[in-house]
This record gives sequence, structure tokens and C-alpha cells, in this order.
Amino acid sequence: MTEPLSYRSAGVDTEAGDRAVELMKAAVGRTHGPLVVGGQGGFAGMVDASALRHYSRPLLATSTDGVGTKIALARALDIHHTIGQDLVAMVVDDVVVVGATPLLMTDYIACGRVVPERIANIVRGIAEACEEVGVPLLGGETAEHPGVMEPDDYDIAGAATGVVEADAVLGPQHVREGDVLIALPASGLHSNGYSLVRKVLEVSGTPLERHVEEFGRTMGEELLEPTRLYTRPCLDLIDALGGTTGALVADAAAGRAAIGGVHALSHVTGAGLAANVARVLPTGLAAVIDRGTWVVPPVFDVLGRLGGVSWDDLEVTLNLGVGMVAIVAPEHVDAALAAARREGSEPWVLGEVYTEEGAALRAPEARVTTGAKGVTGGSVRMVGAYRTA
Repeated sequence: MTEPLSYRSAGVDTEAGDRAVELMKAAVGRTHGPLVVGGQGGFAGMVDASALRHYSRPLLATSTDGVGTKIALARALDIHHTIGQDLVAMVVDDVVVVGATPLLMTDYIACGRVVPERIANIVRGIAEACEEVGVPLLGGETAEHPGVMEPDDYDIAGAATGVVEADAVLGPQHVREGDVLIALPASGLHSNGYSLVRKVLEVSGTPLERHVEEFGRTMGEELLEPTRLYTRPCLDLIDALGGTTGALVADAAAGRAAIGGVHALSHVTGAGLAANVARVLPTGLAAVIDRGTWVVPPVFDVLGRLGGVSWDDLEVTLNLGVGMVAIVAPEHVDAALAAARREGSEPWVLGEVYTEEGAALRAPEARVTTGAKGVTGGSVRMVGAYRTA
């Protein structure tokens, strides 16, 4: 006699899902501060937003993203906790770019088969990164998709919401001629360009297990290095230079908005440095960036040589060692550098903002990027040559 059909026989194991939840509960719980209402396990997560009544005009900032094909390397190496930090960084560090303080984050995992320990490792990485940046992991979903995804396939996505006073929003509207670009270093490739990276490994026949002298570790370990978290350093930088962050405030006087020395931030993700900086420049202004102001980390040079990828292609695909850029008023440069160093970073002056005409005169032979990612604004001129270790 044919066995009767059940949800389990159709490929969905709800008991495995429950075990995964139990394994991740402690890590998620550690992200919950006093503003979280209702605890875990509800249909919706809640935060106490009553402090927003002290804002003159609170704006909610939101972002959603994933980790991309970096997940394929995590699966190949059976190392799953590091991509959680990648997810948090890709989402929360986009929210902070406008000067907003994150209020909450949620995640979503789709998989062909729930392996409780694997799911718990992914969420543990997400929760630990949330704890580091001070944002509660307020809710999530693990969805089992048998027949749609292979048993060991999975993908992750996340979303975050933050708050900022309307008069304290950072962006192109504050950038002026003479402003200075300050770079915060990347921890590695972060979470962009991995389709190119995987193709380089394929055509060069480089195994993930190969020890690479320039890295001092294996290729796989280098490529899984998680994305640096910039939320706290950026919010502290805004405060240090006299600005107002989107932190929840206790009274109206403390909530007065101000734009200090930080005029704009740019999170360097897909399409590289120039394209992302161009997004935060107003029409009529151009940034001139000198490629020779930093030493490109070895991973980018190694991948370029292994795959025969030109520096031009690397430049429009990978971050090449720059993870976040702050555009600051010229009189605040020294203070900005000092503030970033206090956060354990190694910042440097990357370039300067000019009028379009002034930039063209200063860098006539530059590679010019404008109109990046659908934004009509200013432009970026890349000059000089990259330095490698």
C-alpha cells in the first residue's frame, strides 16, 4: 500500500525548522535591548518608537540586500557563519550612509532542505554582527523549498530600518567645492564581484584549499573574509564632527538636528569606488581620486593576475581596498582622520571635490564616471596608478 502523503514526505521538515530556531534563539536574544517589545517567536517583531515623538521630522531609512554568489563559496567550504556579517554589513551600512541610526533588522533564508546546525550558524553570524553594531535582529524566516532548490542550496537576504532627523540627512545637497574625500579601508572583497571571482578560480584552476603566500592563508579563507562593519565608526564620525545622528533621543532639545563636518558618505559596493562616490555628488561638482594614495590589498592583485583581468575591469567591479568614503569639510579633515583612528581604522585622504570645470583642468586624462546606478549628479575622475604590495 502506498504511504500516505505528508508535508515531510513532500520535502518540508517542520521539526528540523523548530530545531534550527532553538539553536539560534540565544544568539538572536543577545541583540535585543530595552526597546524591543514582545521577545521572540511572534508573528511580527516590535520596537518601542515612542522616542520619535521628540523629533521635529523623523525620517525612516530602509535598505534590503543579500550576499550574492559569495554564498557559493560558503557552501563549497561548508563554512556558513561568516556570511551573516556580510549580510548585516550590506544592509545596515547602506542605512547609515544617510546619517540614520538603525532601529531593527530582519532576515530571510530560503533553502532546499533545513539542516538545523547550518541554519543556526548562518543566523548566529547575522546576530553577532547585529550585536556589534547595536541593532536588534527583530525577526526572520527560514523557508524550505524542496523541488525548487537543490537540497544543499540556500540564499539569504535581509532588510533594515533606521531613523534620522530630516534636517540631519547626509547627501549630495551638502557637498561643496573644496570638500575632501576620506577613505576607510575594506577588509577584503566584501560581498560584491564574486561572479567574476568564481570565474577567475574556474579558468585558472585555483582550488579554494590552495595556500596563497601573499595572503598567509588559503584562497578560500581569504575570499570568505567577512565585510567590515562601518555603522558605529560612521555614526561616531558624524558626532565627532559636530553633526546629529539618527540616534533615538530622550528630549526635544537633544534632538535638534545639525549638519557638521561630514557632508556625505558612500558605501563602496557593486560597481566599485568611482560609481558609488558619484552617487553622492551633486550636479556640477566632480571628485578627483588619486589611485596612488593607498596600497591595494594583495587579494585584488592576485585575482587580477590569475584571471588576466585588467585593472580597468577590476576598478569597475571590486572595491580595491576602499569600503566607505566620507566627504568632509576641509577644515574638519584632521579631526575626521583622528576620529576614524580612534575607531581602530586606518583612514587616508583619497581626493578632493572640484567644480566640473576645475576637475577637468586638474585631471584632463582621467577616467570619468558619471550617472552611476541611475543617479544623475556629479562625476568622479580617477587619476594616477594603483600601488600594490
